[in-house]
Amino acid sequence: MKLLARRALVTAGVVVSLVFGLVAIQAAAAWTAAAAPLAPPPVTVESLQGQLQGERDRSAALQAQLDGLTQQAAQLTAALEAASTRAGSDLKTADSLRAQLKTAQAQLAALRKQLAAAARATPPPAAPAPAPGGGGGEGGGDD
Repeated sequence: MKLLARRALVTAGVVVSLVFGLVAIQAAAAWTAAAAPLAPPPVTVESLQGQLQGERDRSAALQAQLDGLTQQAAQLTAALEAASTRAGSDLKTADSLRAQLKTAQAQLAALRKQLAAAARATPPPAAPAPAPGGGGGEGGGDD
């Protein structure tokens, strides 16, 4: 019987050791879980759908801004082309006006030469004759 009691005692000791080990493991796992919780909670489907809708709204707003900027760029391009065309036209007009000015200056120089030649060719005008009815310039009347 001693042998049977000893075996029972050893078996009971092993079972108690195993139970104690399992309790210790469970306590350690609970303590670790309590000490280091998950920082970010798991993402829910609803939160993902909300974020997706927010990004879609943001994308639509950015697309509207991009469309507006594209339209402004097209307007600026058209204005730049119009200004370029006008600058070319103004350049042609300026060249034409320069040519007209040069012609007019040449005509003016020719007219000045003709005027100078005419002035040399004509004698200076005679001194003006005294006014009739006078006598001497003292203003008097009938005494």
